[in-house]
Amino acid sequence: MSQDEQKTEFENAGQEKQLSLVQEFLAFVTENKKWWLIPILLVLGLVGVLVVLGSTGAGPFIYTLF
Repeated sequence: MSQDEQKTEFENAGQEKQLSLVQEFLAFVTENKKWWLIPILLVLGLVGVLVVLGSTGAGPFIYTLF
């Protein structure tokens, strides 16, 4: 066999299609059984959305909810 025909696992992994951030995270969660990370990230995401919306014209409407 020539050297071109022999590909290492590393070379094969480099030629695969890259996953998006969400797909990569879901693969990590399922493989490592870290299900407790999902609610933490959802809460952090919601807080981030509130911070962004609080600095826009929707801020006064959000503040009335609390």
